[in-house]
Amino acid sequence: MLQLISSILNKNKRLAVGLMSGTSLDGIDAALVEIAGVGDQTSVQLVEFESLPYKVEERNRLIELCSPETSTVEKICEMNVELGERFAEAAISVIKKAGLKRADVDFISSHGQTIYHWPDNEATFQIGELAVITARTGILTVGDFRPNDMAYGGQGAPLVPFVDSMLFSHPDRNRVLINIGGISNLTIVPKRGKDAGDCTAFDIGPGNVLIDGVVRKLTNHKKSYDEGGSVAIKGKVHGDFLEELFNDDSFLKMHPPKSTGREHYNNQLLEKILKRSAERDVSFEDIVATVTHYTITSIVSSIREFVLPQLDVDEAIVSGGGAHNRAILDGLQQQLSCRVRKFDDIAFSGDAKEAVAFVVLGNQFLHGEPNNLPSATGAKREAVMGKLVLP
Repeated sequence: MLQLISSILNKNKRLAVGLMSGTSLDGIDAALVEIAGVGDQTSVQLVEFESLPYKVEERNRLIELCSPETSTVEKICEMNVELGERFAEAAISVIKKAGLKRADVDFISSHGQTIYHWPDNEATFQIGELAVITARTGILTVGDFRPNDMAYGGQGAPLVPFVDSMLFSHPDRNRVLINIGGISNLTIVPKRGKDAGDCTAFDIGPGNVLIDGVVRKLTNHKKSYDEGGSVAIKGKVHGDFLEELFNDDSFLKMHPPKSTGREHYNNQLLEKILKRSAERDVSFEDIVATVTHYTITSIVSSIREFVLPQLDVDEAIVSGGGAHNRAILDGLQQQLSCRVRKFDDIAFSGDAKEAVAFVVLGNQFLHGEPNNLPSATGAKREAVMGKLVLP
């Protein structure tokens, strides 16, 4: 074991695959990354990226697992193994797409799929069996990052801000990095020269999870999301309905550190939104527009309340699926006084950002170096997060 890990760490540059499946349940993102160094000396280069979409049946089964009312132990066990197979498939696919062999890759780092996140009880659960990934690929695999942060009093999330603070600070500009996946979150990245303790982060609230849910339900699964924000752009925002959604959301009023997921923004909330929309006789386009502005308003209000009192923001950098939604980007630019940019403009593809981040977290783990950010998670101390499966 030590010989294998030493051979990996002794390389000047390492090849690794980062695997990520988020709250939006679009599919599995796989990023093949060349990584050098560790800690502040880390540098990354995206070699290849691929996203394997979930089938409708797979997505529906995963959504069932996120709710205690529809989940069972048997379903969780079954999907844990199935997702391990799918994660392995994604890793093999991106390696092949890059024209490389599995033997060329030093390690895989997988976030897995969160099915329940319960920080109030210091508990969280991600599936996508690491042992299956290792067995199918023959590659050392790191994963299951969140529990170790929680063991030291943290929320176990968000995890990506550790990487944001390390790689994406600017010499002259204070940045807010906004990731809009199923859940939206942000990282405050002060201009270079300040230490990582000045970097804070938290989950904001809804990202695409409710927008996607509305579109899927009202198109009978013919569409799984609002491509480019085209539906929202056609619709009209119902201000009273938006205000009701915003005021009813207890998570938005919580102070950081905080994290959330489908246990809060769940099917029950989606059904409530659809029921209230039907009572108001709101059109499909108007529902999508209103729920989209629920996401926009949540992000803007969080920046105004929790970020601007501590830091003047020069630019907001947007990644995740929401970065492709014109209605969201336009709404953010209209309501924020700083410049709004896509992550693609400052680095590599924003679609790959979180999968790349998990390569960095895995690299830190293998070096025995901390990979959490206590100022973001609320942990009492730095921790080396992760678990290892050897081939």
